[in-house]
Amino acid sequence: MAAVTKDTIIGDLLKIDEETSEILLGIGMHCLGCPSARAETLEQACEVHGVDVDELVEQINDFIAMKG
Repeated sequence: MAAVTKDTIIGDLLKIDEETSEILLGIGMHCLGCPSARAETLEQACEVHGVDVDELVEQINDFIAMKG
């Protein structure tokens, strides 16, 4: 599987591993049920929420790798 990047669409990320929603919720991204939010890239969502996208991408990839 390809690594998650800052250009990964949130909806696609949740299809890859729905448990990553806990990471997103944990940093304040509580709008995951919104259709427009699911169409955003991780980078776009991080800009809105004031989160460092590179740190988030690393955390998500580490989480997925630990499970696999």
